[in-house]
Amino acid sequence: MSDFVKHECGIALLKLKKPLEYYKEKYGSITFGINKMYLMLEKQHNRGQDGAGFASIKFDMDPGERFMSRVRSIKQQPIYDIFQKINSTISDEVNKNKSLSKNLNLLKKRVPFLGELMLGHVRYGTFGKNSIESVHPFLRQNNWMHRNLIVAGNFNMTNVGKLFSNLVELGQHPKENSDTITVMENIGHFLDDAVAKIYKNLKKEGFSKFDSSPLIAERLDISKILKKASKDWDGGFTIAGMIGHGDAFVLRDPCGIRPAFYFDNNEFTVVASERPVIQTVFNVKLNSIKEIPPGNALILKKSNEISVVKIFEKTEIKSCSFERIYFSRGSDADIYKERKKLGYLLFDQIMDSIKDDLKNTVFSYIPNTAETSFYGLISSVQDYVRSKVRDKLKEPNLDLVKIQKILELRPRIEKIAIKDVKLRTFITEDNSRNELVNHVYDVTYGIVESTDNLVILDDSIVRGTTLRESILTMLNRLNPKKIIIVSSAPQIRYPDCYGIDMAKLDDFIAFQATIKLHEEHGTLSIVKDVYNLCVNSFKNKKAEVENHVKDIYKNFTDDEISNKMSDMLTSKLNNVPLKIIFQKIEGLHKACPNHKGDWYFTGNYPTPGGNRVVNKSFINYYEGNSSRAY
Repeated sequence: MSDFVKHECGIALLKLKKPLEYYKEKYGSITFGINKMYLMLEKQHNRGQDGAGFASIKFDMDPGERFMSRVRSIKQQPIYDIFQKINSTISDEVNKNKSLSKNLNLLKKRVPFLGELMLGHVRYGTFGKNSIESVHPFLRQNNWMHRNLIVAGNFNMTNVGKLFSNLVELGQHPKENSDTITVMENIGHFLDDAVAKIYKNLKKEGFSKFDSSPLIAERLDISKILKKASKDWDGGFTIAGMIGHGDAFVLRDPCGIRPAFYFDNNEFTVVASERPVIQTVFNVKLNSIKEIPPGNALILKKSNEISVVKIFEKTEIKSCSFERIYFSRGSDADIYKERKKLGYLLFDQIMDSIKDDLKNTVFSYIPNTAETSFYGLISSVQDYVRSKVRDKLKEPNLDLVKIQKILELRPRIEKIAIKDVKLRTFITEDNSRNELVNHVYDVTYGIVESTDNLVILDDSIVRGTTLRESILTMLNRLNPKKIIIVSSAPQIRYPDCYGIDMAKLDDFIAFQATIKLHEEHGTLSIVKDVYNLCVNSFKNKKAEVENHVKDIYKNFTDDEISNKMSDMLTSKLNNVPLKIIFQKIEGLHKACPNHKGDWYFTGNYPTPGGNRVVNKSFINYYEGNSSRAY
């Protein structure tokens, strides 16, 4: 993606089923779990590089002994920072007392983080929130072991206001009105309630407070707590939690918007946001890793009992397609194939644009996330070339010269656009700053001729800012006959509200182009009409609300909007024609058949909150309000 877009988070959870001595003996290190957690977070750094956190729980500690530890960082390399602190703490304690390395039980008691249950998190600081207080995991402490709660997640709720009000109605006084705090306190309230009820029953049965403790842990029904807590949640989420006595859970939203995978054997249970992370770190086979079903919770009891429990009623699955296109690691087998397919399906549109002139066309891509789609595009070009060669070779009266000429036909593949540096915007004067931005990308000179079409593949085009300010400026210096920018994703028309930082409608170049088309066609009155519909939608107390912003786009075809984008960007070119091509919605569904979460492109939000957010976003646009729509 040439435009940088932030994604919320990635999670990793690990439960060790054996005593720490087991891992010391088998794997040579008492920090086996910590080491694996480090690797899992590092291999998910694509999901968040602004902050990282780690928390652990030790089993079977005596009262007065520390059983929970947490560390967080927002330093430049946050994952490295937190694990360096953890390992330094362990090393310092061992160096102070050499006998600790031989007495693992004592080492566990003396050293923080050496626990059996661990939760890690990486995040991007979206919407300007990148303080240490915003970094997961979040901690809710209590002297009752069972009431201690640690939460981390990859999520965003569209109705935080309602959830916050629900807490207030329950008599709580949350310290912050954020979705993470609200979710944690929501779960915490019902956890407190469940513990209190169990204890009340145990007291009736004649158990003392001290003797009740292990029985509370045994009887605690986490699925009931989650069902009560999540009743009004609207959003995309994978939420992981650990309870002080050693139970844990990972809950996924009913539409399956945000991903979660797990692996379980007799040594450990592990959960991560991405499947290849588990594959690589634990060296396990693909088919042994399971996806947590949408609307279900994976529940891990301290006793090593594991279960998958339905929390939400079944609904249409709409897993996020942007996870497949851009954010997830491309090393996942399915994602790799899907990205190749996305590129493959673009061939016909490109051939129309270059008028079948392969001989005078150079193919390239914008590094690096479009690389896999580019392989798919080239595969389709090669298939076409092979077919054409076969047809040519069937022609009569072929001599060696003609055959040689036929066999020379092949796609011209070159590395053209190079991301040169990550520039710091230390210059505030506009002209100088723009000059710096122009040089984010460099190009390879001497490859493209003035008679050549230049096809550049990107995986998606969001704002078009980098295209406008950098890429097209540099490509223009090559002086090709024509520049064709190709997106393996469809036109991004609508904001996300489930965890990806794309909240403002007027940031999208597709939206800007559509508004310009209305200006040119004298149909701007529709903008006010849509505004009034959006305003009225908030007077509607019904759960279901229509996405009225769709009306903005319905007067124009996809090609008309794409052509207008091209017009808007040609000012950066010296008489070089520009064409922008987007993936079709049908192509997206064909490439990613099991991930129909396409609201970015179609406006078909999977939850009522999504429609409310897009309507609010349009209101903000119309009123000139830069506030977040959710």
